[in-house]
Amino acid sequence: MVVRTSLVVGFTGVAVHGVLAVVAPDSAASALLYLGVALLAFALVVARGAIRRAERAAWLLIATSQGLWLAADLLWTALGDPAFFSAADAVYVASYVAQLAGIGVLMHDRLRLLPGARWLDGLVVGTTAAAMVAAVLVEPIRAAAGDEVVTALFYPSFDLVVIVLIAVPVGMTGWRPGRALSWLACGVGLVALTDVLYARQAVDEASVAGSLFATLWLLAFMVIATAAWQPPDGRVFDREARWREGIVPGACGFVAIAVLAAAGLLDLGAATVLLATVAAVLSGLRAAIVFFAHMRLLERSRAEARQDQLSGLPNRRALIEDLDGVFDGGAPVTLAFFDLDGFKLYNDSFGHAAGDALLHRLGTRLGRTVADAGRAYRLGGDEFCVLLDGDDARVQDVLHAAGHALRERGDGFAITASAGSVAIPAEVGEPGEALRVADQRMYARKAERRAPARMQARDLLLAVVRETEPDLDEHNGDVGRLARQLAEHLGLEGDDLDIIVRAAELHDVGKVAIPDEILHKPAALTEEEWQLMRQHTIIGERILAASSGLAPVAELVRASHERWDGGGYPDGLRAEEIPLGARIITVCDSFDAIVSDRPYARGRTIHEALAELERCAGDQFDPEVVAAFAELVRSGALGLGVQHA
Repeated sequence: MVVRTSLVVGFTGVAVHGVLAVVAPDSAASALLYLGVALLAFALVVARGAIRRAERAAWLLIATSQGLWLAADLLWTALGDPAFFSAADAVYVASYVAQLAGIGVLMHDRLRLLPGARWLDGLVVGTTAAAMVAAVLVEPIRAAAGDEVVTALFYPSFDLVVIVLIAVPVGMTGWRPGRALSWLACGVGLVALTDVLYARQAVDEASVAGSLFATLWLLAFMVIATAAWQPPDGRVFDREARWREGIVPGACGFVAIAVLAAAGLLDLGAATVLLATVAAVLSGLRAAIVFFAHMRLLERSRAEARQDQLSGLPNRRALIEDLDGVFDGGAPVTLAFFDLDGFKLYNDSFGHAAGDALLHRLGTRLGRTVADAGRAYRLGGDEFCVLLDGDDARVQDVLHAAGHALRERGDGFAITASAGSVAIPAEVGEPGEALRVADQRMYARKAERRAPARMQARDLLLAVVRETEPDLDEHNGDVGRLARQLAEHLGLEGDDLDIIVRAAELHDVGKVAIPDEILHKPAALTEEEWQLMRQHTIIGERILAASSGLAPVAELVRASHERWDGGGYPDGLRAEEIPLGARIITVCDSFDAIVSDRPYARGRTIHEALAELERCAGDQFDPEVVAAFAELVRSGALGLGVQHA
């Protein structure tokens, strides 16, 4: 509050002094007001440096500069406008030195973390600004000074250095220096411009009142005091600002060239030409740095676009580009696709981080294995590829080694790979066809390996159920047949259909772990017994998940007693959160249970069972699945003998 009040008082004093400069420029009141406002500004900057540790040295140096300036003013007045170079001039020079040092320290504290190229941006802006000031303001002073040119340009030369230095942070931060530096740039820049204008007036011997310049100096001092008390910006300057990297030096370079052109036509003096030349050269150097940096970035982007970041291998884009080169060259090569078997189960069991680490290990191993014969790629997910020179027996040996490189076994997991290969150009004539054939052969091989394992595990489990619970085996078989017809009616086919049928046949496999006295109890179950019964889907999932080929089946078995309204078990899934296969199994299982005899109740008619399904559609069952099932029943397609039921 004290600082704000002081700033308001100071700016009010500046305004009043401006009025007095017009009404009574040489009055004692004007002189006292000038001294009071200048001391207030000086005190505010000193207080800022004394109270806050951050940037203390910089602000105390700037305060020293203001104090020396005020002392030089008083000494100049006491000496009665002395000739050049007096003691007052020496104090003025000292104030410039302190000011430049303070700005330098502040810039180092604020901007030291910015990259070196951004300092070059600042120099471009600074020299360009100085060139413009030299052309517009300093050059007329030189032209009018005659033999007194050294004396006339002494202070403007210091001011040009100040302008260069204060413009540097503006350029470095891409015209976003923050509030403190913005206020400081305005204040210091106003001091420098006022000095130059005063020197111009002195050379021209115009009748401009000196008190008007004093008002501008006071205003500049108060602006600097305001800068000192700005709160921290609370942010780090934008280290990238890429869109401004070209605009800032480019615009300054254009201005510098324009100043050089004007200097050639108007004879603007050596200082203007020198500053504009430096600005143009620095701008060109900065443009070259930006150009080469962008070229490096482009090359890096191109490399990253062709590389899989997880495995470090080339990616699908790189493969397609390399295939184009293969077909253009005509030399025989072999393309092989690999897809990992067991990776999904590994990923689900050990987590995605472990899965990523496994892919990295396998990819690195594959790359080393084929390095002497060709190149390895990762196509995404758990798919890899190799492109090998030649199509002979030696290549087959490399493919065999590549398959081994993609294998890994450990406690509770086994990773292998299915492969499909194609000879180029012997078997295919263009890149797209090569990719398609290799992919088809790989998935055909995967299906061949997966089906026997899945069927063997399924047959084993069905045999266990058949021996332990014959009635349950019959029920599972009926549900499997109904689920197949319903899934086909809904348009499912291939692996999706097979998984649903297997899950339907095994959806109650977990009941083999339920005690007989509960499973075959002729009366209604107690709540405690129901809690145990509801565990059979989780038990079934664990049994099935032990076989990697039945992992997708296990997922459907776990969800086979979920309800459409979320009231099912074990996870309380609702609506489409429940896998479609599980929704199909639920309808078929419930229908078969309703029409089958139980120890505690006789089965109902097909008509009654269908009516019950339709009544519970939208609550217990998926309405669309029930509608499809009802359509099959009423059409007679299920062979239940109830057409038009």
